[in-house]
Amino acid sequence: MQYNKNAEGEYIPLARKCVDTGMGIERTITILNGQSSVYDTEIFRPVIEAIEQDIPGGAYRYGSDAEQDRSVRIIADHVRSSTFILGDPKAPSPSNVGAGYVLRRLIRRAVRHGRKLGLGEGNANMLSPIARAVIEKFKGPYPELKENQARVIEELDGEEKKFLETLQKGEHEFEKLLPNLLKDPRKIMSGRLAFKLYDTYGFPIELSEELAAENGMKVNRGEFDEAFRKHQELSRSQGGQVFKGGLGDQGEMAVKYHTATHLLHRALRMVLGDHVAQKGSNITAERMRFDFSHPAPLSPDELKKVESLVNEAIKQDLPVTMTVMSLDEATASGAIALFGEKYESQVKVYTVGKSSEDFFSREVCGGPHVEHTGGMGTFKIQKEQSSSAGVRRIRAVLE
Repeated sequence: MQYNKNAEGEYIPLARKCVDTGMGIERTITILNGQSSVYDTEIFRPVIEAIEQDIPGGAYRYGSDAEQDRSVRIIADHVRSSTFILGDPKAPSPSNVGAGYVLRRLIRRAVRHGRKLGLGEGNANMLSPIARAVIEKFKGPYPELKENQARVIEELDGEEKKFLETLQKGEHEFEKLLPNLLKDPRKIMSGRLAFKLYDTYGFPIELSEELAAENGMKVNRGEFDEAFRKHQELSRSQGGQVFKGGLGDQGEMAVKYHTATHLLHRALRMVLGDHVAQKGSNITAERMRFDFSHPAPLSPDELKKVESLVNEAIKQDLPVTMTVMSLDEATASGAIALFGEKYESQVKVYTVGKSSEDFFSREVCGGPHVEHTGGMGTFKIQKEQSSSAGVRRIRAVLE
């Protein structure tokens, strides 16, 4: 590299020219230590030792079996990544959408390979001891890992338990299909069958592909992707009331409910913690539904506190203002933006509060909202329930 491009588009010669190898610190450490793999360095060694200790029989040691080594590397890498994600209280919980789906895939692939090695003897909680080793190794430079250890372990254990149930059902169905699949001289599993496993049992396509490969077959991924696309189109057509970055129904009550979702979001974070993030909403002129990340049901006391905070914000008749700014400016000002969402270069930021410094809620949103909270009515939570793994759902009305 020899130039720096400034905001005006000018290329300024660098004082010191250099070559960007793209190696990263881990590959650099591997070379400096004279090792052939990053998994042989002190960065991964404690994590791999934690895996070795849980393999039945105690005979295996990393480096002695290529197939087992591959599983160990996948587990070490995926558990470390998952631990760092969950160590951020603002990051999503495992889910079926967006960034939460990436996290779910990491955890579930680690579980799959953990079962191949016999970790935890097939029971839940095989990953949490490995996560603890990650936390101990990196808690110095990343203290938030230790601070949020309870969340990391709880999320890993919960997702692992749920996935083991899914695996048992999905693998049982795959085994029933296998004899007929092996009769096909092309050794190709229908994408429609793979989608059925996904749609009916929650069995990820990646695991169908792994099981197929273990039996000398491939999955027709194009056929699966087409079935998945049609499924998404059907879901969108059936969910016309769901809004994203805006509000379909802009009637008076729907707008009040839209503003109420912001007040509820803030109240939930105040009561439960900053890990709470909006996962979806559904609004009509009669009621609202709000999905958010949280690993456990809310207690009656927590629900009462949330409801009271929302009603207090309404009672104060707070002004609602909108400002257009860059996403960086928005987050710097304290605005909440959806994790993993794609935004334009300039975004709308809605603030509920008396001033830019004294506010109850501030979010990046497409609008619209009421001008003052005073006329919204009384907020009443009707029901709180599970929506999906790690996601809760609140149904509420404005009376």
